Amino acid sequence: KQIINITDVGHLTDDADDGDDKLEVSSKKENTTAWEIANKYTENYLKGREDLGLLPPHKFIKATDYITEQLDLIKTLKEKGYIYQISDGLYFDTEKFPAYAEFAHLNLDNQRTSERICLKEEKKSQSDFAVWKFSQKNKQRAMEWSTPSSLLDDGSEKKGFPGWHIECSAIILNELGNTIDIHTGGIDHIPIHHTNEIAQSVSATGSKLANFWLHNNHMKIDGTKISKSLQNGYTLADITKKGFTTDDFRMFVLQSHFQNETNFTFANLKAAANRLLNWRNYATIRHQSYTTVNQNQEKLTFLPESKLLLEILNDNLNTPKALTFIDSVFSKIDNTEKIIDRKSFTEFLETIDSLLGFNLIESTPDINDETKQLIIKRRNARDNQDWERSDELRNELTKKGIALRDTQKHSYWHYLK
Repeated sequence: KQIINITDVGHLTDDADDGDDKLEVSSKKENTTAWEIANKYTENYLKGREDLGLLPPHKFIKATDYITEQLDLIKTLKEKGYIYQISDGLYFDTEKFPAYAEFAHLNLDNQRTSERICLKEEKKSQSDFAVWKFSQKNKQRAMEWSTPSSLLDDGSEKKGFPGWHIECSAIILNELGNTIDIHTGGIDHIPIHHTNEIAQSVSATGSKLANFWLHNNHMKIDGTKISKSLQNGYTLADITKKGFTTDDFRMFVLQSHFQNETNFTFANLKAAANRLLNWRNYATIRHQSYTTVNQNQEKLTFLPESKLLLEILNDNLNTPKALTFIDSVFSKIDNTEKIIDRKSFTEFLETIDSLLGFNLIESTPDINDETKQLIIKRRNARDNQDWERSDELRNELTKKGIALRDTQKHSYWHYLK
Protein backbone atom coordinates (compact mmCIF):
# COMPACT_ATOMS: atom_id res chain seq x y z
CA LYS A 1 0.00 0.00 0.00
CA GLN A 2 1.61 3.19 -1.20
CA ILE A 3 0.66 6.76 -0.30
CA ILE A 4 1.99 9.86 -2.07
CA ASN A 5 1.33 13.23 -0.49
CA ILE A 6 0.88 16.50 -2.38
CA THR A 7 2.39 19.43 -0.47
CA ASP A 8 -0.10 22.11 -1.44
CA VAL A 9 0.49 24.23 1.68
CA GLY A 10 3.15 24.79 4.31
CA HIS A 11 6.43 24.55 2.38
CA LEU A 12 8.16 27.85 3.08
CA THR A 13 10.70 29.57 0.86
CA ASP A 14 13.32 28.88 3.55
CA ASP A 15 13.74 25.49 5.23
CA ALA A 16 14.54 27.28 8.49
CA ASP A 17 10.86 28.30 8.79
CA ASP A 18 11.44 31.82 7.48
CA GLY A 19 9.89 33.42 4.44
CA ASP A 20 6.41 32.79 3.08
CA ASP A 21 4.59 29.76 1.76
CA LYS A 22 5.87 28.88 -1.72
CA LEU A 23 2.34 28.68 -3.13
CA GLU A 24 1.47 32.14 -1.81
CA VAL A 25 4.62 33.52 -3.47
CA SER A 26 3.86 31.79 -6.78
CA SER A 27 0.25 32.99 -6.75
CA LYS A 28 1.42 36.61 -6.65
CA LYS A 29 3.87 36.06 -9.50
CA GLU A 30 1.20 34.42 -11.66
CA ASN A 31 -1.58 36.77 -10.55
CA THR A 32 -3.89 34.04 -9.33
CA THR A 33 -4.79 32.31 -6.04
CA ALA A 34 -2.72 29.82 -4.07
CA TRP A 35 -5.51 27.26 -4.52
CA GLU A 36 -5.38 27.67 -8.31
CA ILE A 37 -1.58 27.38 -8.25
CA ALA A 38 -1.85 24.16 -6.22
CA ASN A 39 -4.43 22.68 -8.60
CA LYS A 40 -2.45 23.70 -11.69
CA TYR A 41 0.79 22.04 -10.62
CA THR A 42 -0.91 19.04 -9.06
CA GLU A 43 -2.64 18.33 -12.38
CA ASN A 44 0.65 18.90 -14.21
CA TYR A 45 2.42 16.43 -11.90
CA LEU A 46 -0.27 13.78 -12.27
CA LYS A 47 -0.26 14.18 -16.07
CA GLY A 48 3.53 13.82 -16.06
CA ARG A 49 3.32 10.60 -14.06
CA GLU A 50 0.78 9.26 -16.54
CA ASP A 51 2.94 10.22 -19.53
CA LEU A 52 5.91 8.44 -17.93
CA GLY A 53 3.83 5.31 -17.39
CA LEU A 54 4.35 5.31 -13.62
CA LEU A 55 2.14 2.98 -11.60
CA PRO A 56 -0.34 4.96 -9.49
CA PRO A 57 -0.21 4.68 -5.69
CA HIS A 58 -3.19 3.54 -3.68
CA LYS A 59 -3.84 7.18 -2.75
CA PHE A 60 -2.70 10.70 -3.49
CA ILE A 61 -3.35 12.88 -0.44
CA LYS A 62 -3.22 16.68 -0.37
CA ALA A 63 -1.89 18.35 2.74
CA THR A 64 -4.90 20.69 2.70
CA ASP A 65 -7.23 17.69 3.04
CA TYR A 66 -5.51 16.65 6.27
CA ILE A 67 -5.54 19.86 8.30
CA THR A 68 -7.65 18.33 11.10
CA GLU A 69 -5.32 15.34 11.39
CA GLN A 70 -2.28 17.63 11.50
CA LEU A 71 -3.82 19.72 14.27
CA ASP A 72 -4.66 16.54 16.20
CA LEU A 73 -1.03 15.42 15.96
CA ILE A 74 0.19 18.84 17.14
CA LYS A 75 -2.21 18.57 20.08
CA THR A 76 -0.74 15.17 21.00
CA LEU A 77 2.78 16.58 20.85
CA LYS A 78 1.80 19.59 22.95
CA GLU A 79 0.22 17.38 25.60
CA LYS A 80 3.47 15.41 25.77
CA GLY A 81 5.47 18.60 26.26
CA TYR A 82 7.24 18.83 22.88
CA ILE A 83 5.60 22.02 21.60
CA TYR A 84 6.14 25.63 22.64
CA GLN A 85 4.74 28.89 21.29
CA ILE A 86 6.53 32.00 20.05
CA SER A 87 5.18 35.04 18.26
CA ASP A 88 5.09 33.51 14.75
CA GLY A 89 3.96 29.97 15.52
CA LEU A 90 4.18 26.68 17.39
CA TYR A 91 7.56 24.96 17.43
CA PHE A 92 8.91 21.49 18.23
CA ASP A 93 11.52 21.51 21.01
CA THR A 94 14.29 19.30 19.60
CA GLU A 95 16.24 19.24 22.88
CA LYS A 96 13.44 17.09 24.30
CA PHE A 97 14.11 14.47 21.63
CA PRO A 98 17.65 13.19 22.41
CA ALA A 99 17.94 11.14 19.20
CA TYR A 100 17.31 14.16 16.97
CA ALA A 101 20.80 14.24 15.41
CA GLU A 102 21.19 10.49 14.84
CA PHE A 103 19.38 9.94 11.52
CA ALA A 104 21.35 12.55 9.55
CA HIS A 105 24.48 12.37 11.74
CA LEU A 106 24.08 16.07 12.48
CA ASN A 107 26.67 18.00 14.48
CA LEU A 108 24.42 20.09 16.69
CA ASP A 109 27.40 21.52 18.57
CA ASN A 110 28.50 23.29 15.38
CA GLN A 111 24.97 24.62 14.94
CA ARG A 112 24.92 25.96 18.48
CA THR A 113 28.18 27.90 18.00
CA SER A 114 26.45 29.96 15.31
CA GLU A 115 23.13 30.42 17.11
CA ARG A 116 23.91 33.96 18.28
CA ILE A 117 24.28 34.94 14.60
CA CYS A 118 21.41 33.21 12.85
CA LEU A 119 19.01 31.88 15.52
CA LYS A 120 15.46 33.12 15.21
CA GLU A 121 15.18 35.42 18.23
CA GLU A 122 12.59 33.46 20.19
CA LYS A 123 13.51 29.88 19.27
CA LYS A 124 15.03 27.84 22.07
CA SER A 125 17.42 26.10 19.68
CA GLN A 126 18.51 26.54 16.08
CA SER A 127 17.26 23.03 15.21
CA ASP A 128 13.71 23.66 16.51
CA PHE A 129 11.16 23.68 13.71
CA ALA A 130 7.65 25.01 13.12
CA VAL A 131 4.68 22.65 13.22
CA TRP A 132 2.14 25.46 12.84
CA LYS A 133 2.76 29.00 11.63
CA PHE A 134 0.56 31.98 12.50
CA SER A 135 -0.73 34.21 9.73
CA GLN A 136 0.76 37.69 9.81
CA LYS A 137 -1.42 40.36 11.38
CA ASN A 138 -3.44 42.47 8.95
CA LYS A 139 -2.47 40.15 6.10
CA GLN A 140 -5.03 37.62 4.93
CA ARG A 141 -3.69 34.47 3.33
CA ALA A 142 -5.50 32.41 0.71
CA MET A 143 -4.73 29.28 2.73
CA GLU A 144 -5.26 29.64 6.47
CA TRP A 145 -7.25 27.93 9.19
CA SER A 146 -8.35 28.69 12.74
CA THR A 147 -5.84 27.61 15.36
CA PRO A 148 -7.60 25.62 18.12
CA SER A 149 -7.51 27.59 21.38
CA SER A 150 -6.24 24.48 23.18
CA LEU A 151 -2.96 24.81 21.27
CA LEU A 152 -2.41 28.44 22.26
CA ASP A 153 -0.89 29.63 25.51
CA ASP A 154 -3.36 32.48 25.96
CA GLY A 155 -6.38 30.87 24.28
CA SER A 156 -6.58 33.76 21.81
CA GLU A 157 -7.90 33.55 18.26
CA LYS A 158 -5.24 33.13 15.59
CA LYS A 159 -5.31 32.04 11.98
CA GLY A 160 -2.50 29.82 10.79
CA PHE A 161 -1.26 27.06 8.52
CA PRO A 162 0.79 23.87 8.99
CA GLY A 163 4.55 23.57 8.73
CA TRP A 164 5.93 21.42 5.96
CA HIS A 165 6.97 18.42 8.06
CA ILE A 166 3.81 17.83 10.09
CA GLU A 167 1.72 16.82 7.05
CA CYS A 168 3.87 13.74 6.32
CA SER A 169 3.68 12.43 9.88
CA ALA A 170 -0.08 13.01 10.10
CA ILE A 171 -0.77 11.26 6.79
CA ILE A 172 1.46 8.30 7.66
CA LEU A 173 -0.07 7.80 11.11
CA ASN A 174 -3.64 8.00 9.82
CA GLU A 175 -3.22 6.03 6.58
CA LEU A 176 -0.44 3.51 7.25
CA GLY A 177 0.07 3.25 11.01
CA ASN A 178 2.85 4.12 13.43
CA THR A 179 5.62 2.28 11.53
CA ILE A 180 5.84 1.94 7.75
CA ASP A 181 8.02 -0.41 5.71
CA ILE A 182 9.57 2.05 3.26
CA HIS A 183 9.88 5.84 3.28
CA THR A 184 11.19 7.54 0.13
CA GLY A 185 12.50 10.99 -0.72
CA GLY A 186 15.48 12.97 -1.95
CA ILE A 187 18.86 13.11 -0.21
CA ASP A 188 18.21 16.80 0.49
CA HIS A 189 15.38 15.70 2.81
CA ILE A 190 17.72 13.84 5.16
CA PRO A 191 19.12 16.64 7.38
CA ILE A 192 15.90 18.64 7.82
CA HIS A 193 12.62 17.26 6.51
CA HIS A 194 13.03 13.57 7.33
CA THR A 195 14.92 14.31 10.54
CA ASN A 196 12.01 16.47 11.66
CA GLU A 197 9.47 13.85 10.56
CA ILE A 198 11.18 11.26 12.72
CA ALA A 199 11.33 13.58 15.72
CA GLN A 200 7.63 14.44 15.72
CA SER A 201 6.40 10.95 14.74
CA VAL A 202 8.47 9.02 17.27
CA SER A 203 7.70 11.55 19.98
CA ALA A 204 3.97 11.18 19.34
CA THR A 205 3.82 7.38 19.06
CA GLY A 206 6.91 5.99 20.77
CA SER A 207 7.38 3.77 17.68
CA LYS A 208 9.96 3.66 14.90
CA LEU A 209 8.77 5.67 11.88
CA ALA A 210 10.19 3.56 9.00
CA ASN A 211 12.05 0.28 8.61
CA PHE A 212 13.78 1.33 5.38
CA TRP A 213 14.62 4.69 3.81
CA LEU A 214 15.22 5.06 0.07
CA HIS A 215 16.81 8.42 -0.73
CA ASN A 216 17.41 9.28 -4.38
CA ASN A 217 20.26 11.52 -5.43
CA HIS A 218 20.03 14.64 -7.60
CA MET A 219 19.89 14.99 -11.35
CA LYS A 220 21.90 17.91 -12.72
CA ILE A 221 21.49 19.69 -16.04
CA ASP A 222 24.69 20.02 -18.10
CA GLY A 223 26.69 19.56 -14.90
CA THR A 224 24.80 22.31 -13.04
CA LYS A 225 22.22 22.07 -10.27
CA ILE A 226 18.68 22.66 -11.53
CA SER A 227 17.63 26.10 -10.35
CA LYS A 228 14.66 28.37 -10.94
CA SER A 229 16.99 31.38 -10.87
CA LEU A 230 19.13 29.88 -13.66
CA GLN A 231 16.03 28.73 -15.55
CA ASN A 232 18.00 25.67 -16.67
CA GLY A 233 15.34 23.03 -16.10
CA TYR A 234 13.48 21.03 -18.74
CA THR A 235 9.94 19.69 -18.77
CA LEU A 236 8.67 16.50 -20.38
CA ALA A 237 7.16 18.73 -23.07
CA ASP A 238 10.63 20.13 -23.84
CA ILE A 239 11.92 16.59 -24.30
CA THR A 240 9.11 15.41 -26.59
CA LYS A 241 9.37 18.58 -28.69
CA LYS A 242 12.90 17.49 -29.58
CA GLY A 243 11.61 14.16 -30.84
CA PHE A 244 12.32 12.02 -27.78
CA THR A 245 9.78 9.90 -25.94
CA THR A 246 9.07 9.50 -22.25
CA ASP A 247 10.36 5.92 -22.58
CA ASP A 248 13.68 7.37 -23.79
CA PHE A 249 13.76 9.46 -20.63
CA ARG A 250 12.89 6.40 -18.53
CA MET A 251 15.89 4.60 -20.03
CA PHE A 252 18.12 7.60 -19.28
CA VAL A 253 17.02 7.69 -15.63
CA LEU A 254 17.41 3.95 -15.06
CA GLN A 255 20.93 3.96 -16.48
CA SER A 256 22.06 5.53 -13.19
CA HIS A 257 21.63 4.05 -9.72
CA PHE A 258 19.07 5.97 -7.68
CA GLN A 259 21.69 6.69 -4.99
CA ASN A 260 24.16 8.25 -7.46
CA GLU A 261 24.09 11.76 -8.87
CA THR A 262 23.36 11.86 -12.59
CA ASN A 263 23.79 14.48 -15.28
CA PHE A 264 21.19 15.24 -17.96
CA THR A 265 22.27 16.37 -21.40
CA PHE A 266 20.48 15.86 -24.68
CA ALA A 267 23.51 13.91 -25.89
CA ASN A 268 23.07 11.52 -22.95
CA LEU A 269 19.36 11.28 -23.67
CA LYS A 270 20.13 10.48 -27.32
CA ALA A 271 22.40 7.63 -26.21
CA ALA A 272 19.61 6.27 -24.00
CA ALA A 273 17.13 6.54 -26.89
CA ASN A 274 19.50 4.57 -29.14
CA ARG A 275 19.80 1.88 -26.50
CA LEU A 276 16.02 1.58 -26.24
CA LEU A 277 15.67 1.41 -30.05
CA ASN A 278 18.27 -1.37 -30.06
CA TRP A 279 16.24 -3.28 -27.46
CA ARG A 280 13.07 -2.88 -29.50
CA ASN A 281 14.82 -4.21 -32.56
CA TYR A 282 15.88 -7.27 -30.63
CA ALA A 283 12.26 -7.62 -29.48
CA THR A 284 11.13 -7.92 -33.10
CA ILE A 285 13.06 -11.19 -33.37
CA ARG A 286 10.22 -12.96 -31.56
CA HIS A 287 8.17 -12.48 -34.75
CA GLN A 288 10.97 -14.17 -36.71
CA SER A 289 11.54 -17.20 -34.48
CA TYR A 290 9.82 -20.50 -33.76
CA THR A 291 8.04 -22.10 -30.85
CA THR A 292 9.23 -25.57 -31.85
CA VAL A 293 12.12 -26.59 -34.05
CA ASN A 294 13.44 -29.65 -35.76
CA GLN A 295 15.16 -31.88 -33.25
CA ASN A 296 18.34 -31.71 -35.32
CA GLN A 297 18.41 -27.91 -35.04
CA GLU A 298 20.02 -26.29 -32.01
CA LYS A 299 17.80 -23.91 -30.07
CA LEU A 300 18.72 -20.70 -28.18
CA THR A 301 16.54 -20.48 -25.07
CA PHE A 302 16.09 -17.80 -22.39
CA LEU A 303 14.75 -19.82 -19.48
CA PRO A 304 16.86 -18.58 -16.50
CA GLU A 305 17.20 -14.93 -17.61
CA SER A 306 13.95 -13.63 -16.08
CA LYS A 307 14.87 -14.97 -12.64
CA LEU A 308 18.39 -13.54 -12.87
CA LEU A 309 17.04 -10.10 -13.85
CA LEU A 310 14.75 -10.05 -10.82
CA GLU A 311 17.64 -11.04 -8.54
CA ILE A 312 19.70 -8.11 -9.82
CA LEU A 313 16.91 -5.62 -9.17
CA ASN A 314 16.35 -7.10 -5.71
CA ASP A 315 19.90 -6.02 -4.87
CA ASN A 316 19.13 -2.41 -3.86
CA LEU A 317 17.30 -1.65 -7.13
CA ASN A 318 20.49 -1.96 -9.16
CA THR A 319 19.03 -0.71 -12.43
CA PRO A 320 22.37 -0.01 -14.20
CA LYS A 321 23.45 -3.62 -13.66
CA ALA A 322 20.01 -4.82 -14.80
CA LEU A 323 20.27 -2.88 -18.07
CA THR A 324 23.78 -4.19 -18.69
CA PHE A 325 22.53 -7.72 -18.05
CA ILE A 326 19.73 -7.26 -20.59
CA ASP A 327 22.28 -5.99 -23.13
CA SER A 328 24.34 -9.13 -22.57
CA VAL A 329 21.31 -11.38 -23.04
CA PHE A 330 20.35 -9.69 -26.29
CA SER A 331 23.94 -9.87 -27.55
CA LYS A 332 23.72 -13.68 -27.47
CA ILE A 333 21.40 -13.37 -30.47
CA ASP A 334 24.02 -11.61 -32.61
CA ASN A 335 25.41 -13.84 -35.31
CA THR A 336 23.94 -16.97 -33.77
CA GLU A 337 22.96 -19.71 -36.14
CA LYS A 338 20.72 -21.27 -33.52
CA ILE A 339 16.96 -21.01 -33.79
CA ILE A 340 15.51 -18.54 -31.28
CA ASP A 341 13.00 -20.16 -28.94
CA ARG A 342 10.03 -17.81 -29.30
CA LYS A 343 8.24 -18.80 -26.11
CA SER A 344 11.12 -18.31 -23.67
CA PHE A 345 12.32 -15.17 -25.49
CA THR A 346 8.84 -13.61 -25.33
CA GLU A 347 8.63 -14.44 -21.62
CA PHE A 348 11.94 -12.64 -21.06
CA LEU A 349 10.63 -9.55 -22.89
CA GLU A 350 7.47 -9.65 -20.76
CA THR A 351 9.63 -9.74 -17.63
CA ILE A 352 11.55 -6.66 -18.77
CA ASP A 353 8.28 -4.82 -19.40
CA SER A 354 6.84 -5.87 -16.05
CA LEU A 355 9.90 -4.86 -14.01
CA LEU A 356 11.15 -1.82 -15.91
CA GLY A 357 8.12 -0.57 -17.86
CA PHE A 358 9.62 -0.22 -21.33
CA ASN A 359 6.63 -1.64 -23.28
CA LEU A 360 8.86 -3.66 -25.58
CA ILE A 361 6.03 -6.02 -26.50
CA GLU A 362 3.43 -3.34 -27.16
CA SER A 363 5.78 -1.08 -29.13
CA THR A 364 7.05 -3.79 -31.51
CA PRO A 365 4.14 -5.22 -33.51
CA ASP A 366 4.73 -7.64 -36.34
CA ILE A 367 5.07 -6.34 -39.90
CA ASN A 368 2.36 -7.01 -42.47
CA ASP A 369 2.40 -9.82 -45.05
CA GLU A 370 3.24 -7.46 -47.91
CA THR A 371 6.43 -6.37 -46.15
CA LYS A 372 7.31 -9.96 -45.33
CA GLN A 373 7.01 -10.87 -49.02
CA LEU A 374 9.43 -8.05 -49.92
CA ILE A 375 11.94 -9.48 -47.43
CA ILE A 376 11.61 -12.95 -48.95
CA LYS A 377 12.07 -11.57 -52.47
CA ARG A 378 15.07 -9.55 -51.38
CA ARG A 379 16.61 -12.62 -49.68
CA ASN A 380 16.11 -14.67 -52.87
CA ALA A 381 17.73 -11.93 -54.95
CA ARG A 382 20.67 -11.86 -52.54
CA ASP A 383 21.06 -15.64 -52.60
CA ASN A 384 21.05 -15.48 -56.42
CA GLN A 385 23.66 -12.69 -56.27
CA ASP A 386 21.24 -10.32 -58.03
CA TRP A 387 22.70 -7.36 -56.16
CA GLU A 388 20.88 -4.67 -58.13
CA ARG A 389 17.45 -6.22 -57.42
CA SER A 390 18.50 -6.85 -53.83
CA ASP A 391 19.36 -3.17 -53.35
CA GLU A 392 16.08 -2.06 -54.97
CA LEU A 393 14.06 -4.19 -52.55
CA ARG A 394 16.14 -3.01 -49.59
CA ASN A 395 15.36 0.59 -50.55
CA GLU A 396 11.65 -0.21 -50.69
CA LEU A 397 11.87 -1.64 -47.18
CA THR A 398 13.77 1.45 -45.99
CA LYS A 399 10.88 3.65 -47.16
CA LYS A 400 8.60 1.51 -44.97
CA GLY A 401 10.87 2.17 -41.96
CA ILE A 402 12.32 -1.35 -42.03
CA ALA A 403 16.01 -2.30 -42.10
CA LEU A 404 17.63 -5.74 -42.48
CA ARG A 405 20.48 -7.57 -40.76
CA ASP A 406 21.83 -10.43 -42.84
CA THR A 407 23.40 -13.59 -41.48
CA GLN A 408 24.56 -16.61 -43.46
CA LYS A 409 21.11 -18.20 -43.38
CA HIS A 410 18.67 -15.47 -42.32
CA SER A 411 17.70 -11.85 -42.94
CA TYR A 412 16.32 -10.33 -39.75
CA TRP A 413 14.20 -7.21 -40.06
CA HIS A 414 14.02 -4.38 -37.52
CA TYR A 415 12.71 -0.84 -37.21
CA LEU A 416 14.72 2.19 -38.31
CA LYS A 417 13.19 4.31 -35.51
